[in-house]
Amino acid sequence: MCGKLRPLSAMDTTYPKKEKLKSRKLIDQLFAQGKSVSNYPIKLIYLNTELPIDVKIQAGVAVPKKNFKSAVKRNRIKRLLREAYRLNKHLVFNNSEATFAFLFLYLGKQMPRYPEIEKAMKGLLAQFAKKVDDGSSGRR
Repeated sequence: MCGKLRPLSAMDTTYPKKEKLKSRKLIDQLFAQGKSVSNYPIKLIYLNTELPIDVKIQAGVAVPKKNFKSAVKRNRIKRLLREAYRLNKHLVFNNSEATFAFLFLYLGKQMPRYPEIEKAMKGLLAQFAKKVDDGSSGRR
């Protein structure tokens, strides 16, 4: 890949390590300066930032320990969130030239089922794309 950003095809539904948000510094920056969009039970915190690796978006997921004491349940929800993002990231990946850091927060109090997570994720990514498009077209 040698430093080039390649467009994401609808069939390219991988979630490689370089697309995972792991930088503690960037996560703290997200909470301090990030903007958010919400589609219950998921909230997306995003920040237009310079990423150290040649990817358009780095994403992470979080589930509060306050709502789910059991690590098994938290991990299950995180897996569902990652899977829903992986299968639907093409909705925002090709529509943006900027680089973003994403953090998906699960806000619900009950254990979700995958169809409701996927529906919320699609709505959330569509809201994000609309918000970014409105923001970029307003500056011209």
